[in-house]
Amino acid sequence: MEVEKMDENEWKYHGEGNQSLVVSHCQRCVVLRFLKSPPNKNKTSEEILHHLQNIVDFGKHVMKQFFGENYVHHGEIVQLPLDFVRQLCLKIQPERPESRCDKDMDTLSGYAVCLPNLTRLQTYRFSEHRPILCIEIKPKCGFIPFSSHISQEIKHKVCRYCMHQHLKVANGKWKRPSKYCPLDLFSGNKQRMHFALKSLLQEAQNNLKIFKNGELIYGCKDDQDSVSDWNELAHHLKPFFFPSNGLVSGPHCTRTIVKELIHVITVTLLSSTDACRAGDMKTVPVSQGRSYCEASAFNKELVRNGKHKLESSGLPRGCLLYKTLQAQRLDMLDIEGLYPLYSRIEQYLEEFPEERSTLQIDGPYNEAFYEKLLDLSTEDDGTVAFALTKVQQYRIAMTAKDCSIMIALSPCLQDECSEQRPVVLTSKSRFTFSVSVLDLDLKPYESIPHQYKLDGKIVNYYLKNVQAKDDPVMSNLFKENEDCTLVLHKV
Repeated sequence: MEVEKMDENEWKYHGEGNQSLVVSHCQRCVVLRFLKSPPNKNKTSEEILHHLQNIVDFGKHVMKQFFGENYVHHGEIVQLPLDFVRQLCLKIQPERPESRCDKDMDTLSGYAVCLPNLTRLQTYRFSEHRPILCIEIKPKCGFIPFSSHISQEIKHKVCRYCMHQHLKVANGKWKRPSKYCPLDLFSGNKQRMHFALKSLLQEAQNNLKIFKNGELIYGCKDDQDSVSDWNELAHHLKPFFFPSNGLVSGPHCTRTIVKELIHVITVTLLSSTDACRAGDMKTVPVSQGRSYCEASAFNKELVRNGKHKLESSGLPRGCLLYKTLQAQRLDMLDIEGLYPLYSRIEQYLEEFPEERSTLQIDGPYNEAFYEKLLDLSTEDDGTVAFALTKVQQYRIAMTAKDCSIMIALSPCLQDECSEQRPVVLTSKSRFTFSVSVLDLDLKPYESIPHQYKLDGKIVNYYLKNVQAKDDPVMSNLFKENEDCTLVLHKV
């Protein structure tokens, strides 16, 4: 890619994470990903190149094995003229959120990762000139932990996402908790999936975004505000789903278009467009974990209607949701069982610090690294090797729990559709589509203590402030305990 021949004005700010910043090209379906540097902590060019190479290798040799060739786009490293990078940095700086401006874009090394723009269709070039719709979903963790190391029974009943929502609202991150529950989306049951997607559309937070021709038209604008006007969304989507303009405007039209959108997302999420050996990988049986979350709004509605069991249809083995769940379930011990193993490694490294590179904690992320992940035994033999395998599996699982799924859709004429092109039908339209996964950077080894502390905060807050208030039996138990304490004091 001859980036140096492109005018920097053709590039625009696309988004960023904790470690990197992404810009996309207006005319070509590519993005550039630059590392960011905290103030006064500039890395050398060699360190930046090594970091970027680790990112590319991890996607290529590890995550592609779990998700499949068509789903993972690891990109390639490019070296750019420094003047181009500086001009680009100046151009996008006004567009960055204030909360992100404490870290500067790397303008000294000239290295970046060049990736396809996943808001565009990845599979077929014929439709690039046509309007393209893209839905980005961050599904989060799709199972209830089943580990025997768990100390609080509530973790066997309520999923991490639903519990965390209440802590986030209390901390001011969001204004209200979402009704979305990941277990409903991962259930494979279309009724539950539709409810989950509708809940995401009602309260997008940072778990759902919709792009039209690469431009964000729906989703979270900031940490506080969500774009929630369905009428505006329907206005954008109407030409895609009802090109003949057959529906009148109004609430009925809006609901119909949103329903069509949910149908399309569900079908594409359940589709299988790639073959991957991860689908045949031996994993912990799903039956060991509960298939529903007691806090799910869908589940609560069933209980109110006198039903007490959620149907779980199961996911097709080839679909991306299934593969995502397989990778997530590498977290077999939960953070409570994992943290002592992390401490074992830390103790070993204190005594033998030179062994850090031998343990491959910081890479290289090659085929040998992947092969070690396939050991699914949970019998602790007390060795550092066992602890390291479980820690690396946990990091993979956390990566899969925080990834994003990109669904790109483009209108497709009937004579253009063939067996080789995946197509989804609606009542008035047909789309060719591609499904991809991104945000696949390996979660840092050093983040494990933070995850352990956060887990405790989430669970304790939920037990104290949510379950005790929602559960009359639990509330009565608290009252009885308080009464008993008073009686004992009097005696």
